[in-house]
Amino acid sequence: MKSTKKIILYFVLVATLIVAVGCGKKADENKPISEVRAEAEKMNTDELRTTAMAYKKAIEAKEGDVEKLAAKLKDIPVTEMLGEKAKSLKADMDELQQSVSALQERFRIYYDKLKEKGGDVSGM
Repeated sequence: MKSTKKIILYFVLVATLIVAVGCGKKADENKPISEVRAEAEKMNTDELRTTAMAYKKAIEAKEGDVEKLAAKLKDIPVTEMLGEKAKSLKADMDELQQSVSALQERFRIYYDKLKEKGGDVSGM
């Protein structure tokens, strides 16, 4: 009976950790800037750091995608740069760069607010 209780307690603990870690702040490039500023005002330094780091990770992921697209564009011969494949890649690149810019703008709000509140910004 004791081992059953321990197993149940273990699963409850694991489930709680999964929910806590998995439901962290997500970077949302479409969130209105006014909403981001209002949200940042209400956050403590730990929340600001967690949210800023979520944005940083999203930016890094998108920048990796930008690099991959840039490499593909470099592989296209100059004679085919006006072709459909190149146009499609350029459109994808523009879209990714806009996304990165939006994420950076929101990251900067959380980062600046964290600095303002005296939070640790090392490693960001």
